[in-house]
Amino acid sequence: MNSKLKITFLGGVGEIGKNMTAYEYNNEIIVVDAGLTFPGDDLPGIDVVIPDTTYLIENKDKIKAYIITHGHEDHIGALPFILEQVNAPIYATKLTLALIDNKMKEYQKVKYKAVTVKPRNVLKIGSFSVEFIKVSHSIAGALALFISSPAGNVVHTGDFKIDFEPLDGAMTDLSRFGELGRRGVDLLMCESTNVCRKGYSMSERSVGRALEEIFKQHPDNRVFVATFASNIHRLQQILNLAEKYGRKVAFTGRSMINISDVALKLGEITFDKKNIIDIDKIDKYADKELLIVTTGSQGEPMSALTRMAAGEFKQIKLGENDLIIMSASPIPGNEKSVYNVINQLFKLGADVIYDELADVHVSGHACQEELKTIHALCRPKHFMPIHGEYRHMKMHKQLAMQMGMDARDIILPSLGMQVELSQTSFKQLGFVKAGQRLIDGYGIGDMDSNVLRERLQLSEEGICVVVVNINNVAGCVTNEPFIITRGVVYHDEAEEFVQDTKATIIASLKEQDLRGMEPNVIKNTLRRTLSNFIFKRTKRRPMILTIVLLD
Repeated sequence: MNSKLKITFLGGVGEIGKNMTAYEYNNEIIVVDAGLTFPGDDLPGIDVVIPDTTYLIENKDKIKAYIITHGHEDHIGALPFILEQVNAPIYATKLTLALIDNKMKEYQKVKYKAVTVKPRNVLKIGSFSVEFIKVSHSIAGALALFISSPAGNVVHTGDFKIDFEPLDGAMTDLSRFGELGRRGVDLLMCESTNVCRKGYSMSERSVGRALEEIFKQHPDNRVFVATFASNIHRLQQILNLAEKYGRKVAFTGRSMINISDVALKLGEITFDKKNIIDIDKIDKYADKELLIVTTGSQGEPMSALTRMAAGEFKQIKLGENDLIIMSASPIPGNEKSVYNVINQLFKLGADVIYDELADVHVSGHACQEELKTIHALCRPKHFMPIHGEYRHMKMHKQLAMQMGMDARDIILPSLGMQVELSQTSFKQLGFVKAGQRLIDGYGIGDMDSNVLRERLQLSEEGICVVVVNINNVAGCVTNEPFIITRGVVYHDEAEEFVQDTKATIIASLKEQDLRGMEPNVIKNTLRRTLSNFIFKRTKRRPMILTIVLLD
């Protein structure tokens, strides 16, 4: 037998989001997580970004399972698209599978096999043995993994924190990590998101205590709480406070409504249905009787809170008696959008409390002392930091070295990298094709897409459309050219610009022998002429569309 374990990184290293890692032994592959990330300003019109799955498609006959650590979008969001290309059973906890099922129905994608697992379950998947370990995170049902193969044992933490007073009463299973460390951990793959933060992460219960103080101090206000829909424990605390202080609860935002319904059906949250009202009926209650739980904590353009801030939410008009609690901190890259929404809320007269003003949010990721705890318990021979930008992984390497690990036993992974683990070696192999696939509606593209390049050009440089009538028998222009520009020149310059452009077109065509000339040749000539003229005039290179009509 070839006792070598190959680990391929298809996402989640050197970046935040779209987590995906493939473990390969002989002719068998298990894939851990299949997440997405959201596009930046450099990807106009793109809905979401998923990992490039070329490697999985090329090895589709080897893939035995998808193991999902928890139900956040950066761990499950790519499944509707990936399962369509490479189908295999999915193993996850009850809540995670319910969220995946919800997502699959939304996209109306392929059928798949789902297998429910629980902490301390051990499954045999081909040559792999996978044990599921309970961890705390900002969503219920989160797991770490102990992946065993003839080549060695790997602890894959997934996203986690060590919460000493968790809402569900089940702590991160530190005793099991310790047992595995004594048994022998050949490789630790540990998340790095909060490695820059010293100390310990705060308990989720501390948010509940902070929220209660706010409820006490604002008894007469209409209260809004914006938070992540997936944070079931946060929702439970909010619902408990609503019941305690006699407020009816209305959910807004599709994801908030969907996830609260799923969590209620599974028993992950409990509340009296009589205390829940439809958003359309809030005008029947006094402000002090209402609590509105909403999406939009990240300033998403189409979210409920963003539409309220813009005055575009039909059922709600915000004013001076409204209190908005932003129970989330901005994800890196979202800061501008979040603070734009907060500013707009203040302008409408509402009062806003956010994480800089009160402890209304805690992270679901381990800080330095928690990471040290996992390292100390697992006592790994080798280590690879995952789930973070390069700076996070570099700092995690330094932390591991401070705890006594040798630099030669640590590899910083990057997208597409393959690493080989055996009983006698730990080394980098090479790279496979990896990166981004862009989801645009129902279409899937890549960074080389003509569509994306054209969108960027339109957004940055504008467009110029030219229509010219030509008699190619007589070889002359029969009508004055028709020109439309968008995003090229300012309004007060437009008339002069159009007249000069028309003159340039006519002068250029007079220099050509147009008799019998093909329309495509004329178009190309016009495009070159206009491109040079507009660049000299504006220092821009807009998209130029030329239409030649033959009389």
